[in-house]
Amino acid sequence: MEKRTFSNADYGVFGVMLALSAAIGIFYAIKDRRSEAGTEGYSLGSRSMGIGPVAASLTVSFTSAITVLGTPAEIYWHGTMFWWIAAVFIIVAGVVSEVYIPLFYSLGITSTYEYLELRFNRSVRILGTVSYLIQSVLYIGIVIYGPALALNEVTGFDLWMAVFTTGLVCTFYTTLGGLKAVLWTDVFQSVVMSAGFIAVIIKGSELEDGFGNVWRKCEEGGRIDFLRFDTDLRIRHSFWSLMVGGSILWISIYGVNQSQVQRYLCCKSRKRASQALCINVLGLFVFVSLACMTGLIIYSRYSTCDPITQGCVAKRDQLFPYLVLDILHDYPGVPGLFVACVFSGSLSTVSSGINAMATVSIEDFVKPCSNLSERTYMWITKGLVILYGLCTIGVAVLASQLGGILQAAYSILGLVGGPMIGLFTLGVYIPFCNSIGAFIGLVGGLIISTWMFVGSQTYKAGPEFTRELPREMTNCPAYCQTFKEATDIANLTAETIPLEVTTLINNFTSFTSINNTAVMEPAIAEFYKISYLYVTCIGMASTMIFGMIFGLLTGGWQQRLGVDQNLMVPFFDHKIFYWIPEKVRYVLRFCVKEKVPQKSTEEELKYAEKLLGQV
Repeated sequence: MEKRTFSNADYGVFGVMLALSAAIGIFYAIKDRRSEAGTEGYSLGSRSMGIGPVAASLTVSFTSAITVLGTPAEIYWHGTMFWWIAAVFIIVAGVVSEVYIPLFYSLGITSTYEYLELRFNRSVRILGTVSYLIQSVLYIGIVIYGPALALNEVTGFDLWMAVFTTGLVCTFYTTLGGLKAVLWTDVFQSVVMSAGFIAVIIKGSELEDGFGNVWRKCEEGGRIDFLRFDTDLRIRHSFWSLMVGGSILWISIYGVNQSQVQRYLCCKSRKRASQALCINVLGLFVFVSLACMTGLIIYSRYSTCDPITQGCVAKRDQLFPYLVLDILHDYPGVPGLFVACVFSGSLSTVSSGINAMATVSIEDFVKPCSNLSERTYMWITKGLVILYGLCTIGVAVLASQLGGILQAAYSILGLVGGPMIGLFTLGVYIPFCNSIGAFIGLVGGLIISTWMFVGSQTYKAGPEFTRELPREMTNCPAYCQTFKEATDIANLTAETIPLEVTTLINNFTSFTSINNTAVMEPAIAEFYKISYLYVTCIGMASTMIFGMIFGLLTGGWQQRLGVDQNLMVPFFDHKIFYWIPEKVRYVLRFCVKEKVPQKSTEEELKYAEKLLGQV
């Protein structure tokens, strides 16, 4: 079958989306050209942003193009078990709104990693910042390249035009408009992404005689499955791996990742930040559900003829664009809307990332070593945005030459996220963890996470753990054979194992083993086969264990009494534990006196009015 390509109308729709995104940046550059807010206005929107744009930005910042392409493929390949991830966001919102948002607001910080210096020392802060920057540059580079490659191979959409326009447009409007431009383009892009999903779902349901019929076909094909409660850690997706591993991973992203925390801090108040986070949960539920419904439509459409086995596409993350050209090619401009949907995911992630990287760089590296004017700092921040934008484009170019970097980049969120949430957990909950314990803990956690991931790629879990569902070839038309014959030989090599872009977050890569020969494996191989969702948990646990051990060995128990209690959020001091006697809670907080709660300005005013009334 001849590969379908985009029409002029499709390119026009895509171009309009990019032009409007750039126009938002120009608008805010002109509007704020005389602002004297400095870096706080540029990086945090003068801490005066409303709930709506912040909630939309929180939603799409990590709903990247990899997620847009990967979630439908996940449902097609493994069924609906992944849909449980929507429930994870409720847990995440509760933890973040009760622990991290109040902490960061009370400290008045701009960079998340400022907390690490306040709680430990500058060395820990620098190590945390460097880890975050490496993580972000690699991940964002792949966010640019991965979707561009998938669309190029299926639609003929020019690969390098997609890579460079995505990177340059993001850099352009982020440099000009700062965080305000990022937030409002995220709002626009969330609308585009929703429209792309809805167009495919409506047309796909129409072709299958209604979504009820889609659901029935998926049930018959074994795709409707929500009842996997296995406790075996090697099971790729079970209720427990998704709820436990997924919660830790997303808490690391929404709790301490600069891209997300920066959005909380730009709200007018702590209460508004928490409200934006709660609205974001609803938005994430909608996006995940739309993506999962799209995966069901893909299976219903190809339930009797798998496009991958037949050779119409080479990789799982190409299924969604293949479906779009299959069912919407007669509607000029609609496939272009889909491409705009995919690249809106990329734009939102890239712009959020480079803005956050510039912010932490200016706050953690430049300001502590200089004494310049706010205007100068703002121009340096804009220069850093350009620098990081070009770096991510460079990583995208590198990814096209070095296939191995794809695996490393997709894994980096979880590899770094686990140790980072472990480090912050040590800071807020463990008073006897000192700076030495924190530094060694983070290094140890990063080593353990990396070691486990490398081992998992050497000893892969078998089909009994990955649970790939069968795909039929009982009713296939005679097309795509030329493409299939051309790729059969290449598919025999390890370098062309299809890369599955998984939804969670844009975090890990799962490969299907092509070597079924029985081999003797060492005992530790079973440990390497643990579900990728638990890698973040292991990284977090390793960091905390190392941090507590070395903290105690270097005098942390004596030093715990000197820790500023405003930097702590003792777990058992939360109001839900007030029923526990104070003597017991005193022991549970490691024999440290209870933190005296600070009244907010609003509470102080009410208290003063009460006193005046009594007088």
